[in-house]
Amino acid sequence: MPVTKGTTIDPARTRAAILQAATPLLYQRGLDGIGVAELCTRIGVSKETLYRHFGTKDGLVAAMLEVRSQRVFDWLAAAVATAGDDPADQLAAIFDALRQWHDEPTFRGCAVVNAAAQHHDHTVRAITARHLDRYLDLLTGIAARAGAAAPAALARQLLILIEGATVVAAHHPMTGTADQARDAALTLLAAATATPHDGRGRST
Repeated sequence: MPVTKGTTIDPARTRAAILQAATPLLYQRGLDGIGVAELCTRIGVSKETLYRHFGTKDGLVAAMLEVRSQRVFDWLAAAVATAGDDPADQLAAIFDALRQWHDEPTFRGCAVVNAAAQHHDHTVRAITARHLDRYLDLLTGIAARAGAAAPAALARQLLILIEGATVVAAHHPMTGTADQARDAALTLLAAATATPHDGRGRST
């Protein structure tokens, strides 16, 4: 990403370009798998430029995780929005999207959760908490629209299935992980929204 001499430098554009170039490297190699010197060489910027825009490598990592979290959430929210009005279809769409992601050759798990596992510092853990909260908000909405008695509790169960499927797909790849998680999620949704009966065939 060299800048031609005499060119007017747009700080926002430079920052965005650094993030775009650094993200796949940090994801594929891990946060500790590439040092600042190599990172700068690979993306074509000086250390001074990186530090000017992000302060430290940790600052770059935090910015990358924030952007990636928002991008993943927007992607899943779009899948839900295009699935129609049926909450079961909306939930299934999330797992169908995950299956496509898991099948990508560059898939290495969730970058945000991976970062929290590698770096137990407050900043990364806070980003991860916000990332999972976004998932919970999306899932709680689906559960509420389906008529679940306890939407927040159901959403947490569904989140466990999503994150569990992603971890398994990354570390123990096998065919159908996302599909199996989807089936379990739909079973949970159906059970949580079934009309209770009083034992004599009457709805209560």
